[in-house]
Amino acid sequence: MTDQTNKNFEFKAIPTFGITDYQTAVNFYVATLGFEINWEHRFTPTDPIYMQISKNGLVLHLSENKRFENKVIIFVETKNLKAFHRELREKNPAFEIQDIVFTNWQTIQLEVQDPFGNLLRFNENIAENNGSN
Repeated sequence: MTDQTNKNFEFKAIPTFGITDYQTAVNFYVATLGFEINWEHRFTPTDPIYMQISKNGLVLHLSENKRFENKVIIFVETKNLKAFHRELREKNPAFEIQDIVFTNWQTIQLEVQDPFGNLLRFNENIAENNGSN
């Protein structure tokens, strides 16, 4: 049997995080983490918000819709994690930003939990940066 897979497909995933309060989400993602709001949508003024935010190529959707109430962990491949970490701490001295940790699999990692229980796991491969594999 031959592989009939079309190698021309490209995929881009955009995770949707469930949120329960619009202003809390804006305070956390925009004011604290530095994302920008790309667009917002409600079918009517009283319907749940569905919105897109982005920062440096990372795109997330946020939704107040109940079908997104399960918590999500997103693994974000990152470059210059130490600079991002420094930026977060300088911009948000009152927000407790965890320290970067070294993993057993040759990466450095920063976990940031949003107010709704979703987790962003920023990860940088340090083996590649050191010229070793």
